[in-house]
Amino acid sequence: MPEEKKDLTDEINLINAAKTDPEAFGLLYERYVERIYNYIYFRVGSVGDAEDLTAKVFFKALRNISGYRHMGLPFSAWLYRIAHNLVANYHRDRSKIQEISIENLVLEDKSKTSAPEHLLEEQQATAFLLNLVNDLSPQKRELIILKYVQKLSNEEIGQILGKTEGAIKSLYHRTLVELKERAKKYSDVRIL
Repeated sequence: MPEEKKDLTDEINLINAAKTDPEAFGLLYERYVERIYNYIYFRVGSVGDAEDLTAKVFFKALRNISGYRHMGLPFSAWLYRIAHNLVANYHRDRSKIQEISIENLVLEDKSKTSAPEHLLEEQQATAFLLNLVNDLSPQKRELIILKYVQKLSNEEIGQILGKTEGAIKSLYHRTLVELKERAKKYSDVRIL
């Protein structure tokens, strides 16, 4: 049995066990809590609020696990959808949008083998890209985060954003075209 199919079978069995056994749900929690927390944190920009919302995601999932039906997507897609809705409610209820800069997503290369001029070039290229991404609309910025930070598939992103996979592909294409045009505008050929 291929590894991916085995993992999916294991996940389905764990979900079915979690419907009657809270300890099995605890295993699901341990498997996904860090990813869901990171997703929420980058949407709200506050450690405390991210922790509260992450807890709400898993309480809601636990409360509704009996009604969960596997539809060919990973269990995480369902959790991301719950998180997406809670984050949307969070912003609506507070009537303000406070997002953390995507700059915090970049890890610096601290290896001793990198030449200083190479590091400077990389930092400049990264800063340029981050400025382009931060200027995108919130939906396009979220797409970039889900695609490149969370490394989710178009299908999973569609599930989270409540759109079809085709709509996500289209939005992704438009986002890349917009980024390319903005890069040209600023006469920087590094990402063309």
